[in-house]
Amino acid sequence: MEQPLVIVSTSPHVRSPRTTRGVMLDVCAALLPALAASVWHFGARAFLLALVSVGSCVAFEALSRIVMKRPQSVGDCSAIVTGLLLAFNLPPALPLWMVPIGALVAIVIVKQLFGGIGQNFANPAITARIVLLLSFPAAMTGWSAPCGVDAIASATPLKVLGEVLASRPSDFSPGDFPSLLQMLLGQRGGSLGETCAAALLLGGLYLCIRKVITPLIPLCYIGVVALCSFFYTGSPVLMLYELLGGGLLLGAVFMATDYSTSPVTRWGKVIFAVGCGLLTCLIRFFGNMPEGVSFAILLMNLLSPHIENLTAPKAFGKEKRHAKA
Repeated sequence: MEQPLVIVSTSPHVRSPRTTRGVMLDVCAALLPALAASVWHFGARAFLLALVSVGSCVAFEALSRIVMKRPQSVGDCSAIVTGLLLAFNLPPALPLWMVPIGALVAIVIVKQLFGGIGQNFANPAITARIVLLLSFPAAMTGWSAPCGVDAIASATPLKVLGEVLASRPSDFSPGDFPSLLQMLLGQRGGSLGETCAAALLLGGLYLCIRKVITPLIPLCYIGVVALCSFFYTGSPVLMLYELLGGGLLLGAVFMATDYSTSPVTRWGKVIFAVGCGLLTCLIRFFGNMPEGVSFAILLMNLLSPHIENLTAPKAFGKEKRHAKA
């Protein structure tokens, strides 16, 4: 009797009839509220920037597979997800010609040169953002004020808050910042998809309901940042600004949970998320830049294989090796 064929493939592995394409479409659906919020706040240019980013990622995916003579993978929609996440990490006023450079880094260098989906060593969108930030620092930190908001909001609240805490913490005044409601709804300066916290939380809830992700990594990540921020600032209000400002929610929900760059074991996920939270706070509070989400996730992506090895469960029936005398 012929034995059934067992196919072994790279992650993501989903124990259900769902496919990689279905998972990616769910992620796209979860990102739509944040995309709609960015267009509402920053105008049609936000949609144009997202369109260029997605188009560039899809084009580079198709071309790289042709050049490398590999089966075409555009149909799994992972390039669309990478394009949206890359766009969400960019300022609304970024020159459009810079976007394909980020797409090239994300798709060709980080993803396809390492074998394609499931084999990349780091999150493609985060790596592309860091490369663009280091290559074009002025353009990547040129924030635009949302439509209908005073120009003072063009500077990211997290950056201003970092300067206040570093020099004169007693001078903090809530009147100098957008209100917490404005922070929740996205009426502040920042990257394209990180400003509207409510839209990001809604997308994260959708992914949890659809069981695309588990809430373990986002909750641990955000919880560690909340605790560190409270102890560092000594104020629950400042803690909320730290949580709602910057790209914490975008990174914790959509990028730290990437299947191929985060541990698969339960304790591995906890260690990974705690490490992301601690590194984010260290960079925010003691580094030269107010935001540390991208660098924190990238560093923990590099450690992810080692975390997995340390937290791998022991095989059933396997005896422990005794140390030799």
